[in-house]
Amino acid sequence: RIFSFLDVVTLCRCAQVSRAWNVLALDGSNWQRIDLFDFQRDIEGRVVENISKRCGGFLRKLSLRGCQGVGDNALRTFAQNCRNIEVLNLNGCTKITDATCTSLSKFCSKLRHLDLASCTSITNQSLKALSEGCPLLEQLIISWCDQVTKDGIQALVRGCGGLRALSLKGCTQLEDEALKFIGAHCPELVTLNLQTCLQITDDGLITICRGCHKLQSLCASGCSNITDAILNALGQNCPRLRILEVARCSQLTDVGFTTLARNCHELEKMDLEECVQITDSTLIQLSIHCPRLQVLSLSHCELITDDGIRHLGNGACAHDRLEVIELDNCPLITDASLEHLKSCHSLERIELYDCQQITRAGIKRLRTHLPNIKVHAYFAPVTPPPSVGGSRQRFCRCCIIL
Repeated sequence: RIFSFLDVVTLCRCAQVSRAWNVLALDGSNWQRIDLFDFQRDIEGRVVENISKRCGGFLRKLSLRGCQGVGDNALRTFAQNCRNIEVLNLNGCTKITDATCTSLSKFCSKLRHLDLASCTSITNQSLKALSEGCPLLEQLIISWCDQVTKDGIQALVRGCGGLRALSLKGCTQLEDEALKFIGAHCPELVTLNLQTCLQITDDGLITICRGCHKLQSLCASGCSNITDAILNALGQNCPRLRILEVARCSQLTDVGFTTLARNCHELEKMDLEECVQITDSTLIQLSIHCPRLQVLSLSHCELITDDGIRHLGNGACAHDRLEVIELDNCPLITDASLEHLKSCHSLERIELYDCQQITRAGIKRLRTHLPNIKVHAYFAPVTPPPSVGGSRQRFCRCCIIL
């Protein structure tokens, strides 16, 4: 029982003390959760095979993140020996193919969480196999598996209707039809990541909103075709929404964010970077209706002014909740905004890169009220006087963290 609390390295060291300790340390019951990320360069297929033989049915959670030396053969042996596996992380295991998912489907019916991010050889065949053999799957990450299409998503959701988290980040072939399958078959969905799925439009996301009322986290950053119709749909159908990331969605406006704020009062994190049409009106609505807001990115929102920050600083979230605010490249922001943020006692970090009306003096005044805050900014130094020889020394813009 004592050994069951030890990490992998310590167990291996204990196994070298004596024969008795070797037996105890290498007992499968001590190896229920294994994370080999720190040893990724040394992990080869035979290591995974040996671990699977040692652990057998005891192993519940295994992370092989970044272990590029592990391939399909080793994972087939693993699947045969570790049939009670529930959480498996294969992020960055670039050698694996659809054969691995076929093995998991055949032997690992208890699998609940699977991470296949950056496994670029994965195709629709993998999703079909998982659908057939892993009905308990709750979380699937297939980010950057760019061979996946709507046919794979259709096969997946028909057998894995209990999905709660799905990451499709970088799956550039996906269209609205794929989202319609998700909306129709995954009513338990809580988290959805569609970052840089460039073909997605309002039609697909509206179907998600209408079919997935439990949605709490949505990332649609880079989906530049979406409009205020999405914000309206979220407001009308997903009142539990806590995280919304829509960076670089330049068609979104104050009208949509007003509807969202008035209906989604549990919002905690919003990434609105490069939502270039929003103005202080959005900040006013957030300050009134979103008392739980903790992280807000407004970088490159060039219409934001000190007045919007004033409302935010006086809002319900300001005193006890707001932790991070990003204002990079907001040219209308001045030191007055920093004055308005002095009452935000929970504020931990503020980003001010390229805010040319912000001064060092303004930042120092803010720090007198919030001494632990991290302020990220840069300033163009004053041009130095000519040197004795008549030439001028060249200075670049300097980055500072105060």
